[in-house]
Amino acid sequence: MFYETPLLRSRPFWLDIARLQVGLFLFGLAISLMLEARIGLDPWSAFHEVVSERSGLSFGRIAQVTGLVLIVFSRVALSVRPGIATVLNMLLIGPWVDLIRPYVDFADGFGPGVVQFLVAIPMLGVGTAVYIGASLGAGPRDGLAMGLSRTIGRSLRASRIGVEVTVLVVAAILGGSIGWGTLIFALLMGPTMQACLRVFRVSHDPSPTYRRYGVRPPHTGGLG
Repeated sequence: MFYETPLLRSRPFWLDIARLQVGLFLFGLAISLMLEARIGLDPWSAFHEVVSERSGLSFGRIAQVTGLVLIVFSRVALSVRPGIATVLNMLLIGPWVDLIRPYVDFADGFGPGVVQFLVAIPMLGVGTAVYIGASLGAGPRDGLAMGLSRTIGRSLRASRIGVEVTVLVVAAILGGSIGWGTLIFALLMGPTMQACLRVFRVSHDPSPTYRRYGVRPPHTGGLG
């Protein structure tokens, strides 16, 4: 059974699970701040928000459904095995947003909105470093970009840009929130994420690492 593996009984693994949860919480908090800044969103959040408005489902529920679709597509079409972090990312970030968002004040005006959005950027960077530092696998969107990179023979950066531009175009066509926040995210998120990874001494590779646990489970994630 899944819970009988030595990996799941080892203390370091559960510490990484706790670290992963902190990272996912920071993701949810940062996304909530960006949503209530009301100055535009990153491509995925813009897509989730507009589909939420059109469907009547919550932002978190749409994020979950999108994550599930990406996991299935990546597995079937790109041979990307979902990891523990992949599943928890899909299950928990959306509910964190739905839980936190009602307690985040709406930014009244463009200036306060920019400030609120700028606060969210480093928070998302720290969340990314904490999340990747758990070494339990890529999120659904990272897994898609990694799978495409391997399948089409392009760099991970090119694959990620291609995916996000596609999502941005779809969100814009549907009437998603595209604005100054979108530009701020595009300009600052990459450097902020790199700086946070460097500060936390975390590898850029989100693939799961099990060597320090002394076992390598065959069904808990990674590419291939």
